[in-house]
Amino acid sequence: MRKPRWWAELALIAVVYAAYSGGRLLVRGDEASAVEHGLAILRLERLLGIDAEHPLNRLFTDVPALGIPADFAYASLHYLVTPAILLWLFRRRPAHYRAARTWLMVSTLLGLVGFTLLPTCPPRLLDPVHGFTDTMAHFSAYGWWGGEASAPRGLGGLTNQYAAMPSLHVGWALWCGVMLWRYGRTPVAKALGVAYPLLTTVVVMGTANHYLLDAVAGAAVMGAGLLLTPHVLRLARRLRGTAEEPPVVSGGWETSAGERIPGQRTVPTSADDTSTRGLPCSSEAESVGEAR
Repeated sequence: MRKPRWWAELALIAVVYAAYSGGRLLVRGDEASAVEHGLAILRLERLLGIDAEHPLNRLFTDVPALGIPADFAYASLHYLVTPAILLWLFRRRPAHYRAARTWLMVSTLLGLVGFTLLPTCPPRLLDPVHGFTDTMAHFSAYGWWGGEASAPRGLGGLTNQYAAMPSLHVGWALWCGVMLWRYGRTPVAKALGVAYPLLTTVVVMGTANHYLLDAVAGAAVMGAGLLLTPHVLRLARRLRGTAEEPPVVSGGWETSAGERIPGQRTVPTSADDTSTRGLPCSSEAESVGEAR
């Protein structure tokens, strides 16, 4: 299989990410329905006894030594670690790169479907009566973000703040973890592969950006993307085969038995040209004579 070209890969990733970002803005959804979806998730978690967001959010708010690094992690790591893993795979694991990249992209587009069908208000945007503190706003003086999640200060209007379900922060982190665990060759790489998605899950809940079920949905989206990836790759190969017919290497020549290069037959001399015109090549003529 031909090695991917870096410029084509860069263009493809840029197109998919632009479609993802633009799609998020186009499907902002109704605020009232987003709030209702968020409260429904919170009620379900309380019913199941898995509402871990409250204690984590109180801890991150009360202890700046935890809250501030968590805000930095939420605002930046998914923009840094994910491309770094892609680049590492492209350079060091090219045989596995195409499948890994396709898995990430398919899952990201599935996440966009989730944002469309289920706009969800994150815990930090719920009424304060529900007991959540927006740590990004609370500690905004320490970073480049404002009070609008991980968007740079003043650019919050360019984000969809009701795209909480599923959590692609967790989904992308899980993808990074799987890549490190599967293709990393050192114990440190494998340990980071386990720690990074777990840490990201704690961060998204502690900063009140996601519910636990958002994180579960992010992992489920990655699972669905993994199942779809072989089919997408197969379709891509089929389309490439249709669009780019392989060149005919022989240029229309056919080889005989024992020949390595097409047309490498005995060529008659000029003296024999008239007498052998229209007859088989010398080797073939000899075999015909022997048959007689």
